[in-house]
Amino acid sequence: MNISNFDLNLLRVFDALMREQNVSRAAARLSLSQPAVSNALSRLRALVNDPLLVRVGRSMQPTSRAQALEAPIRAALQQIEQSLSATPIFDPATSRQQFSIAVTDYVELICMPALLRKLSEQAPGMRIDIRHLTPNLPMAALDQGEVDLLLGRFDQVPARFSCQHWMSETLQLALCRDHPLAQQVIDLERFIQLRHLWVSGGQTRGMVDQWLAEHGLARTIHYTTPNYLQAAHLIAGSELAAVLPRRLAEHFTQLLPLQLHDLPFNLGPFHLQMVSLAARQREPALHWLMEQIKLIGQR
Repeated sequence: MNISNFDLNLLRVFDALMREQNVSRAAARLSLSQPAVSNALSRLRALVNDPLLVRVGRSMQPTSRAQALEAPIRAALQQIEQSLSATPIFDPATSRQQFSIAVTDYVELICMPALLRKLSEQAPGMRIDIRHLTPNLPMAALDQGEVDLLLGRFDQVPARFSCQHWMSETLQLALCRDHPLAQQVIDLERFIQLRHLWVSGGQTRGMVDQWLAEHGLARTIHYTTPNYLQAAHLIAGSELAAVLPRRLAEHFTQLLPLQLHDLPFNLGPFHLQMVSLAARQREPALHWLMEQIKLIGQR
């Protein structure tokens, strides 16, 4: 394909069609007529030798070729828009930008109070919108700009995303101070015999159960919750035991009647990452925000 003769406006039409999967809605998004969008789609189909979107009922379903083109074309359009609109100097003191960050309740607790203090001092007009982070990497939300940043644990991150180490954390066992074993040494045998609460976070098996399984052992889970913050309150009022991230556990010992113990086996640390769209790394405002979050992770 000769790019010198390529109409770059077709990329905007393609992006709108992939978002809406409907010619009429794509036309409305672009403020174009429906025939103009249909004509552009025909030209795109001829250029890439692929139908790109196929009508199924009232909607249009993308082909595998269209799905492969979606992310790089959207990233290229975002880069062009950012290059044209970006100002050479970013001043946090006058910024009015809004950023959407996807986190778990645990990360929100240990990071966001410190970040809010920083923003209050240095960028009072900047707004943060927190989204719930699911176990699966929300790639579509990042690609489409619905989420700017992720903070969490991720096994595999595609190359189009920037993945940076944010912080390392360890785990501790938490019991209510009135628990019969709260003041005793918790060895492996006692650990297994405890009535356990597990914070799943949508996972099928966590670090503790993986270690136990590798050593031919298992514990009994009596209660499962996706929420770390709720877990701390539940064990404070029951005989359940929970394995919690150290920073969160230490935070709640100041608020709730909890007793902390080291685990009777060595799991080592786990690591949290900061993930964003690689094409947006040069955005001054986003870069500044990420630097502030990095500093919080280094505490």
